[in-house]
Amino acid sequence: SHIFKKNEDLTKAWKGKTEQLLKIDEHDFTMRPAFGGPAIPVGVDVQVESLDSISEVDMDFTMTLYLRHYWKDERLSFPSTNNKSRTFDGRLVEKIWVPDVFFVHSKRSFIHDTTTDNIMLRVFPDGHVLYSMRVTVTAMCNMDFSRFPLDSQTCSLELESYAYTDEDLMLYWKNGNESLKTDEKISLSQFLIQKFHTTSRLAFYSSTGWYNRLYINFTLRRHIFFFLLQTYFPATLMVMLSWVSFWIDRRAVPARVSLGITTVLTMSTIITGVNASMPRVSYIKAVDIYLWVSFVFVFLSVLEYAAVNYLTTVQERKERKLRERFSCSCGIPHSKTMMLDGNYSESDANSLAGYTRNQMVPEEEKPEKVVVHLAMSNESNSSRKRGLKGHVGLRIIQNTHAIDKYSRLIFPGTYIVFNLIYWSVFS
Repeated sequence: SHIFKKNEDLTKAWKGKTEQLLKIDEHDFTMRPAFGGPAIPVGVDVQVESLDSISEVDMDFTMTLYLRHYWKDERLSFPSTNNKSRTFDGRLVEKIWVPDVFFVHSKRSFIHDTTTDNIMLRVFPDGHVLYSMRVTVTAMCNMDFSRFPLDSQTCSLELESYAYTDEDLMLYWKNGNESLKTDEKISLSQFLIQKFHTTSRLAFYSSTGWYNRLYINFTLRRHIFFFLLQTYFPATLMVMLSWVSFWIDRRAVPARVSLGITTVLTMSTIITGVNASMPRVSYIKAVDIYLWVSFVFVFLSVLEYAAVNYLTTVQERKERKLRERFSCSCGIPHSKTMMLDGNYSESDANSLAGYTRNQMVPEEEKPEKVVVHLAMSNESNSSRKRGLKGHVGLRIIQNTHAIDKYSRLIFPGTYIVFNLIYWSVFS
């Protein structure tokens, strides 16, 4: 059988109170240890439990951590036969001196109090003190979004004594870079935590003097895949969709106009959605460059069809005037017209002079032919040929299909070059 030895109940062995054990009543703990002497060293170490959130809109971060202080206060020394420390809860903290460390640039912070105040005080017989608390703090982080969302951000949590200058209290990292520990399970949805490290320096205030300041620095790199799915891919698809109009018949006005307007409105919605979740900074972000260049490509595709439609109207107007001019110059009734493509001889033309327009092949079925009126005059063949050649040349120069053909190559090629430059600069 196992024999269990009952632990000695020290609360019964000690007849007095904690205040008498630590001699709290014999000293004034409103003053720091070694008051009037050299600065008291206070070591600090931190264990980061979680990095809760990063807010781009508010430019802040929220962190939960275990904050520990180490110092020596000989006023708290007590006799001990086994040289063991004594551990107390937060109720004793209110009766002794503790460092007045606060978080610089903190917006909100609190000590956890569930189920009781998360504060621990451990006192050793020689007067060394360990003071630990569990704190959640929301602090400011100055972010630079010029490369957003291909950016990295460096934020700092700063600790400093509020009342004691470096002549009274010397804050330092207890174990150097080893003073900062992090939980391996820390992760964020939008960021990859690249590095945690510590630094320290002096901070000067014109009215009060120099203070020791400790920094917890961490570097975050944003995950790009979310923005590829939500921003870059949709914008690229809208630009490619606007190019479909180059393959649609120029006479299909409703199809090409509705397609252009739809892509323009969709790009406007994407831009508005991205800016709604970002602070209103006064500089251009990397995502703004991509979205606005994509918007310009979509808008230019609409202007391209406007140019095609306008030139088509101008061309038809000139062809109508040209037909009227030929009709007036010959003086032959409309029943004496025919279709001429330049391959008929003068005798063939004279033999066909009796055919009417209805008896000839319709104009829609012979798009390569030019409708003219036969001029039965003494005009030379050379002058008629020059007129026909000039008309054909006019149609070639004002062929609006060429704009669509060139756009099918220029728009995709330019957009590919832009993407190569963009990703090589910002990635």
